[in-house]
Amino acid sequence: MLDPFAGGSVRGIVASKLGFPYIGIELRTEQVAANMEQGTALCGVPAPRWVVGDSREILPHMAAGGEPVSADFIFSCPPYADLERYSDDPRDISTYPYVQFRAAYSEIIAGACALLKPNRFACFVVGDARGKDGNYYGLPWHTVQAFEDAGLRLYNESVLVTAIGSLPVRVTRQFEAGRKLGKTHQNIFIFVKGDGKKAAAACGGKDGN
Repeated sequence: MLDPFAGGSVRGIVASKLGFPYIGIELRTEQVAANMEQGTALCGVPAPRWVVGDSREILPHMAAGGEPVSADFIFSCPPYADLERYSDDPRDISTYPYVQFRAAYSEIIAGACALLKPNRFACFVVGDARGKDGNYYGLPWHTVQAFEDAGLRLYNESVLVTAIGSLPVRVTRQFEAGRKLGKTHQNIFIFVKGDGKKAAAACGGKDGN
């Protein structure tokens, strides 16, 4: 499994527990250190692996043969534009204006897809964010476009319903003030590189093969 926006340790630990090799790329050194500590405590073999750095640099290095990586699956949850700022690192795309964010984001998706084997799936969990003008950026749709530009096609899509929490209270004010609806979901997109039937067969059947 290849994860170009690794963030925390959850995806790596779950992959390891299920017996799948995992490589996650994460810009923040302190986050990778925390992930490795948790991975060492919770996981056996194969242990999840996190790499510190910028996916825009690391993925092309892997593709050029700097490291033998050929992914059976891409699974990630990227920054939702500038909805949350993760660091002050100038390479952190969550700090970018959206036009620049989208270009860097598409570049990372293309780099990851270049390492994905033919007839395999990729999964991104994404949500949208509003710009200062109050309008949505359109990140889910731009995600689909980036994968299509990288040669993949949208194969499945689903909605992940998140905790409602205080939304009913907050949404009343924001709707009255600007007719803005509340948001309680994220999008799950499954993309396929190549033939969907062959990709499905590569996942294994009911007998576990």
